[in-house]
Amino acid sequence: MSDSAPIVRFEHVTMQFPGVLANDDVSLSIRAGEVFALVGENGAGKSTLMNLLYGLLQPTLGKIYIKEQATGARYDPLRAMALGVGMVHQHFKLVPSFTVAQNIALGMEPRKHGVFYDRKRIDAEVTDLCERFGLPLNPADVVGELSIGLQQRVEILKALHRGADVLILDEPTAVLTPHETDELFEVIRRIVADKGMTVLLITHKLGEVMRLSDRVGVMRRGKLLGVLNTAETDERALAAMMVGRDVIFDEFRLGSPGVREVLAVRGLMARDDRGLPAVKGVDITVHAGEIVGVCGVEGNGQTELMECIMGMRPQTGGSVTLNGLDVSRRDPRAIRAMGVSWIPEDRLRTGLSERATVTENLLVGKQRRPEFSLFKVHYRRRNAKRYGEKLAAEFDIRSGGLDIPMGSLSGGNMQKTILAREFSFDSPVLVISQPTRGVDIGAIEFIHEKILEKRNAGCAILLVSADLDELFRLCDRLVTIYEGQITGRFDAGTIDKQQIGYYMTGGRQKGAEGA
Repeated sequence: MSDSAPIVRFEHVTMQFPGVLANDDVSLSIRAGEVFALVGENGAGKSTLMNLLYGLLQPTLGKIYIKEQATGARYDPLRAMALGVGMVHQHFKLVPSFTVAQNIALGMEPRKHGVFYDRKRIDAEVTDLCERFGLPLNPADVVGELSIGLQQRVEILKALHRGADVLILDEPTAVLTPHETDELFEVIRRIVADKGMTVLLITHKLGEVMRLSDRVGVMRRGKLLGVLNTAETDERALAAMMVGRDVIFDEFRLGSPGVREVLAVRGLMARDDRGLPAVKGVDITVHAGEIVGVCGVEGNGQTELMECIMGMRPQTGGSVTLNGLDVSRRDPRAIRAMGVSWIPEDRLRTGLSERATVTENLLVGKQRRPEFSLFKVHYRRRNAKRYGEKLAAEFDIRSGGLDIPMGSLSGGNMQKTILAREFSFDSPVLVISQPTRGVDIGAIEFIHEKILEKRNAGCAILLVSADLDELFRLCDRLVTIYEGQITGRFDAGTIDKQQIGYYMTGGRQKGAEGA
């Protein structure tokens, strides 16, 4: 790590959006050749700060310097790339039908005689780039056919091809297996140590901050609270700085599952939206008082599995039973009426109405009950408001009022709204997908506690999450899924996060096809 002049410098940077102060007088220096992590709660301002550095936004006040050059009023991503700043977004900006080489060269395609696309030349350039940075890829491979980890490698090479020596990584491990995460970390260490690059890491995974970074900046409510040497702090201290209080993330005690089989999925088969097989003979059982977690890289049938259970996607084979009753052909309303609550993976598309008020979203599913609707016609506004206030207080939903549109809330408070609504039904079965995606560490702690309360009250919970730390902390049993098939079944404590990656990428456990 270099002690020379900073490669990036923020001087009294303020970013004001209508009604929101995203960055509040931030001054920060980044050294050349270091891994610098930026952490904070949702809405703390870390992504805004990095978007300013990459030219996607212009600061309201203050200045940004890159290699001692002021970015100026006309600063944009093209200028950022010219100054050596690259950014790999959480959601990759790749063209799936293009090859690796075509994606890397996109917008900078070499031409023969100034007219014709020079495929041989770009293939050779990409091969050389892969060798120089130790990131093996086949230039002719189609990106859409690569694993998520290799697609991310393409994004990194694309930035390096454009001359980046400052690389911003936004939540880079969100959809990676443990093995892919380890590979990414090796890549980062190599390009920093061997090539002298600077890496800026935005992440909510404090364990990764401790493993990878040299220094860490902590933000809260738009302000930079401080910059620490990573070796001189720990996860608990960082979490406390982020949220303003102690955050306890001890391993939870396992549940005490009953013998009663509440939810049973047997031989389930279904197709995806393209008509291709997505769920291929899945068997899963969940007993009262236990959490069964589904581990897998996203896109391996988890979404279709949960939609089948909830009656939102037709099955092509197998069955779903609740307390021994086959509900395979029931619609979502009937399944919910039988005692199943659902927290969907996409809160905006499936879980909420952004235009409806917070109270109206909390009331969904109960709006026809006599206490809220006189003769199912007249809306009892006062009763609804009192009910909404009660749930908002219990689940710590923070808003500017319960009569405002749902879309004006932060992601964490949207998630708490869904949680409050679904948990209020006191259903014996909970089907939960990605419960803490995109929420901050304080909200994660709260959501985990609420899930465990339901388990300890006797609920049968089926939990899908892309966060292995979450699954290992909460679940009594784990199943791994790959290309729509169950590849392994494990009791809590019998496998670690590194080992489970083998089964998440197609390795099979003897007897995994059993119930």
